[in-house]
Amino acid sequence: MPGRRKPNPPEEEPSNESRDYSVRAVERVCSILNLVQESVDGVTLNAVAKTTQLPKSSAFRYLWTLENHRYVERDTDSGLFRLGLGFVGMQSRHLEVLRERARPWLERLRDEYDETTNLGILDGNAVIYLDIVESRRTVRLSVSNGHRDPIHSTALGKAIAAHLPEGRVREMLTQAGMPGVTPNTITTPDAYLDELGKVREDGYAVDNAENEPDGRCVAVPILGTRLPAAISLSAPASRFAREDVAKVAKSLQEIADQIAAPEERPEQE
Repeated sequence: MPGRRKPNPPEEEPSNESRDYSVRAVERVCSILNLVQESVDGVTLNAVAKTTQLPKSSAFRYLWTLENHRYVERDTDSGLFRLGLGFVGMQSRHLEVLRERARPWLERLRDEYDETTNLGILDGNAVIYLDIVESRRTVRLSVSNGHRDPIHSTALGKAIAAHLPEGRVREMLTQAGMPGVTPNTITTPDAYLDELGKVREDGYAVDNAENEPDGRCVAVPILGTRLPAAISLSAPASRFAREDVAKVAKSLQEIADQIAAPEERPEQE
């Protein structure tokens, strides 16, 4: 009988020292994201090309692909690249930390004005409410946690959108549409972008019966958290006069600064 064929000896497993499973393209993507993440204002194409040791044309293709998948976004005015909104859904723990940090400040603000206070974050093309501290009054403006509202008709949406690249804002408005929620709602992109310019100038955003027929809301962004978030106070317009908006906005701005500083917490009275 012919002899049984002996199996080939196994190939020698490479040692830990010689093992290298890295993929050059993935390493470059990680380098780009690390660079963008470490920058507050954003990075230039030249900086990305230098870090990755790629020609500018190749670095741009990497950035274009990441932008297409919303992991980076480009400011059309400055040309700087920042982290995009594609990471927001992956940051559930960061969202919870933000909510926990904001809660006592929202409660203090509610008690000061006896009106509903809110914490919202951009989710896709809409604002989602992470936390609501309701007014104790019988007649009040409030929604439930997880509720989604358009960016074009809400103070929260305006406050957040005012600090996004214009190209991204236009894309969001095109995708979501700009329906007239009330007769006062802004319904054209150009008018909305003009409104965002005013928001940046004033430091706060206002919804004057644009999302609710008898509602008024003022909001400010929470800057420095790497999350597109904002806080707001909302009330029936009959109780929240236009002349009180600036005063409330100042309180919101002070609180937004405190939320961005985790070591600070309101004193218990």
